[in-house]
Amino acid sequence: MIRLDIAAAVPVLSPAVPAWALVDGAVVTDADAAFCAGAALSALDSLARTQAGWAGVWRQRLALRCAAGSMGLAGRAEDEAALRDAWQLCPAGTDPGPAGSIFGAWRQLALQPPAASADRLEKIVDQLGLHWDGEALADVCTEIEKLAGSPRPAPFAAAAIAVHVVAMRSDCELLAWWLADLVLAQSLRWPRPLPLLMAQIFGPAFRAKVGGGKRIRPGEEGFERAVYLALVQGAVEACRLATEIARRAERLIAVAPKLRAKGAGDVVQRLLDNDAVSGSLTTKNLSRFAARRLFDRLQQLEAVRELSGRTTFRLFGL
Repeated sequence: MIRLDIAAAVPVLSPAVPAWALVDGAVVTDADAAFCAGAALSALDSLARTQAGWAGVWRQRLALRCAAGSMGLAGRAEDEAALRDAWQLCPAGTDPGPAGSIFGAWRQLALQPPAASADRLEKIVDQLGLHWDGEALADVCTEIEKLAGSPRPAPFAAAAIAVHVVAMRSDCELLAWWLADLVLAQSLRWPRPLPLLMAQIFGPAFRAKVGGGKRIRPGEEGFERAVYLALVQGAVEACRLATEIARRAERLIAVAPKLRAKGAGDVVQRLLDNDAVSGSLTTKNLSRFAARRLFDRLQQLEAVRELSGRTTFRLFGL
């Protein structure tokens, strides 16, 4: 019989951003936007602290969305599917390529506590395809400590670090957004950051009402308000995604006792922890052939989806 951690087996109700806090044309001042952002982050707070069994895949899906949003700033064209392939089809211990490395940086953000050190940031800038010297990174860490100790609200701190980084290096906006989510998590005392803002920077929140809808960059007029509005939309999307994943996880857990393959429990846990799992997975208890049959069975039971759209090198997930 498959045994799962009790946290995975207990359904978790997913909160939603209240309708009265949703952004519309009535939001005309920074104060209005900040109020809406506070309400949205309050709704998201319990999810950010959740120990639900499906939290792993939820965080990785948020990271994937932000990685896809990063491609525009990095001058690349990969979408979510291409990024997933770059990461999942890369042999262990080998370079996943520029796009896969950027995805890896967002995955790391979602998986690790919101701590900043020069050593950690040096690795992150390398993954993002950027180049900074140690002195500059030490300066960024000092600014993060200053913002973390500030009494100003968390959305302000997130906007401030983005402005600080771009003022130092205008070509490093990608790092600015990575750090904005980290500083937000620090300020809110979240155990791990949620990748939110990068997925919004080409959306309506950052579109100027004058100048032909030009994108508002860190430090430009209206930037703080844009960050507040982006956090509202990011929280809305994160809550909706959590609800969807919780429902799919509940289905997977419900059908798990029907699985008879040796090693099925490990596969179920991997599906709850990861964005995608290779259809040709092998473990000490599961051969490649057995894995194929197991994933076919899970598809028949409508417990997983095939994510790649291919007949070979298939990827499965909630």
